[in-house]
Amino acid sequence: MNLPAKKFNNPDQGPVALHDRAMDNLRYIRETMQRSASFTHVSGIGGVLMGLIAIAAALAASGASGPSMWVGTWLAAAAAALSAQALAMIRKSAAAGEGLLTGPGRKFAWNLIPPLVVGAVLTMVFVRAELIDQLPGAWLLLYGTGIVTGGSYSVRPVPLMGAAFMGLGTIAFFAPATWGDAFMAAGFGGLHILFGIVIWRRHGG
Repeated sequence: MNLPAKKFNNPDQGPVALHDRAMDNLRYIRETMQRSASFTHVSGIGGVLMGLIAIAAALAASGASGPSMWVGTWLAAAAAALSAQALAMIRKSAAAGEGLLTGPGRKFAWNLIPPLVVGAVLTMVFVRAELIDQLPGAWLLLYGTGIVTGGSYSVRPVPLMGAAFMGLGTIAFFAPATWGDAFMAAGFGGLHILFGIVIWRRHGG
């Protein structure tokens, strides 16, 4: 009759230390909290800077000599504004001792980028089709869409700002074409400054 062999502990392999188990548990809890937390590194100061850049761009674009110069002015302003916000967010996250693109930050970016890419593609399409007058509405609406979707992982003022952009962009499509720069100034200028101040005061920097 064959009896089952007894299992003996390997004397060379000690039990897992309680400290190691505790560290594993803490690491798991921290990663879970990072995945579920809100992305708080959107910078209010960066938003204010974006608004000021947009207002300056609206003044410059209103005196543009042609469609190409108008589009170029706004694209240059967009690059400058996004760079200013990115630098402000990097500074804010560094001050908090956290990574910018970890957990909810990565989700924020992945939800924001696609509408911006669509906006870039439609810009080329509208320019080729000589539909320059439709760009303010498209830019405001698509940017707002990206802020709403990305902002679902951020603090409450962010998606609210995105919704305001979407509403303004929708109105711009049905307004006179000559109001394009005014809508751009109100959205990319006014909304950024307004919500930037709110974020700055309520969520630190």
